[in-house]
Amino acid sequence: MAKTLLFVLLFGCLGQVVAVKVALDPDNWGHPEGENCVSCHEKASPGLAQQWHDSAHKVAGVNCMDCHQAEQSDADAIEHEGQIIATIVSPKDCGRCHEQEFKEQAGSVHAEAYAIIKDRIPALAHNMTGSAMQAAGCDQCHGSLVKVRGDGTLDPATWPNSGIGRINPDGSKGSCSSCHGRHAFSKAQAREPSACVRCHSGPDSPDKEVFEASKHGMLYAAQREQMNLHADTWVAGQDYTAAPTCTTCHMGAAGKIPTTHDVGLRNAWNLNQPVSYQQYLVLFEDGSKLELPATEKAPKRGTELEKADGTMAKVKAVITPDRRRKVMSLVCLECHGKGFTDAFMTQFDNVVELYNSKFGEPAEAIMASLYERGLLTPLPFDEPLEFTYWELWHDEGARARHGASMMSANHAWWEGMYLVGRNFYSRFIPQARAVAGEQAAELIDPVLASTGQHEWLGEPQQANPILGWMPPPAPAAPPVEPPVEPAEVPAAAMQLAPAAAAAAAENEEAAQ
Repeated sequence: MAKTLLFVLLFGCLGQVVAVKVALDPDNWGHPEGENCVSCHEKASPGLAQQWHDSAHKVAGVNCMDCHQAEQSDADAIEHEGQIIATIVSPKDCGRCHEQEFKEQAGSVHAEAYAIIKDRIPALAHNMTGSAMQAAGCDQCHGSLVKVRGDGTLDPATWPNSGIGRINPDGSKGSCSSCHGRHAFSKAQAREPSACVRCHSGPDSPDKEVFEASKHGMLYAAQREQMNLHADTWVAGQDYTAAPTCTTCHMGAAGKIPTTHDVGLRNAWNLNQPVSYQQYLVLFEDGSKLELPATEKAPKRGTELEKADGTMAKVKAVITPDRRRKVMSLVCLECHGKGFTDAFMTQFDNVVELYNSKFGEPAEAIMASLYERGLLTPLPFDEPLEFTYWELWHDEGARARHGASMMSANHAWWEGMYLVGRNFYSRFIPQARAVAGEQAAELIDPVLASTGQHEWLGEPQQANPILGWMPPPAPAAPPVEPPVEPAEVPAAAMQLAPAAAAAAAENEEAAQ
């Protein structure tokens, strides 16, 4: 029974790969005041109005008021041209029609994107720079906690914002327009890599660069016109075969796998932490989800756990990393053979495990020791070593792991693991030794020795031509003359030997 439940949760109804019909009956569409909205906005903001005219909403008869209408009691309700509206159209509003998509998104890692970093923001956006950067930087991708001012307008410190984990005034999390840009809300736009790389680029999530440098990205750029992006159904291997996009692998339908708005469902590894771990996906009874390291014991059904936002919920089921990997692999199998897919996954896993054991775990252990001994202050980024450590895993380490996961050899190596190794040996370890001082031999050397992967540092005389210099060869020894072999005596000479000897004897006697 438990296996059946997990299978249904992961795969949905077999064969049901087309978009689910909207939940709200069309008789509820076409608010009578909507025409007035369009008429006015065609003059005030013609670009916005044209986007709606070109949208599937316009074709279906869904107008401005159908999405923006609000109740007077709503936190963000304002009066506008005689109507009560809300500026923000939240996932909860979209969910009145798109019920299944709302439920999938509400339980995804995207919906928790703000909650995941809200405690980390002060150290970066406030201390290192200033609070203005939170609104213009962090929150634009992770989302903001949108605040309503006393007059019903939205606080400019938190709005405009289409961050994927935005906390809306109605309590819902996320922003559908983050991927489906308003007011066209195009499914084709959301299938494009550009919908994702707005946020998934840069040091900690370098997926734009990685995808573009991969074979998949090369195929997409060369064959985009064959991608059938505007199709009603978009099943890999059926509706298109030219290339995959981000959506293909992480959300899209393929074979028996239905589409999903839970973008993290298929990820077996966490790649954006100091040390990567395989992840359980915990499903809660309230529809939310939580990822836990597979190094921990899986929670039992009915157990209460704290979620990412700090609230408590009961466990409904737990999906193992192996099952998550199986779903992702089934997507790969639409275009690749099983042997190819399994071998690629092995190569990817090997890179992650190499990073963990050689760099991630030792660096984490060294930092923990320095904090515990009071050699570093708890305040982040007030000491140079903390910057070095942050960049080691957050920038270079993430790039290496993402590069391996998405088939970009350049990002796995030159832009990734090479930089990890270079900075581990040339910056992190020397700086850590300087901080540890007399305690370096106690705190650092045993950690390095325990991995069995740093012994090469103890063999400095091993030469290699990679840097363009090799020790000069040792002076050549003088040639050794071969021993002189006695000449071979002819047989005739051997026969004359007795007579010669007698003559010699006679000569010797005469001399005397």
